[in-house]
Amino acid sequence: MTTQTQLTQVFNDNFTTYFRSHVAHVNIMGRNFTSDHSLLGEIYEDLQDQIDTIGELLRTLSEFMPNDLMTVLTDSHIPSFAMEGSSETLLGEVRTDLEHLKGCYETLMETAEEEEHDEIANYAQDRILAIAKFIWKLNATLE
Repeated sequence: MTTQTQLTQVFNDNFTTYFRSHVAHVNIMGRNFTSDHSLLGEIYEDLQDQIDTIGELLRTLSEFMPNDLMTVLTDSHIPSFAMEGSSETLLGEVRTDLEHLKGCYETLMETAEEEEHDEIANYAQDRILAIAKFIWKLNATLE
């Protein structure tokens, strides 16, 4: 897989994870609403910020940002089923999505390093750390 192909996959998976975490943020309920709502807001806003960044990185490779929503959803490895259920279910689903996305960034980092796209490898490494921190926060919340 090339850096370009893997970066497009990261875009698709990030976009789907962003949407699902945003839905969880809006629909979460329960005794811990305020803290859960805040954590999910932090997560979805971070993922939303990456949409533009990833698109611009694709342009540095002379590739266009994905421009068909159905293709983004179809090609994403994140499931597109409804985000509904208890707060534990929603937080767990977001955590699962982030774990997958972290793995996708790890693959991107390896591929970019092999192809000497240092700036993309560095970006991927930064994202791995950021996502790991969100996973840690979700794990601590779900304990």
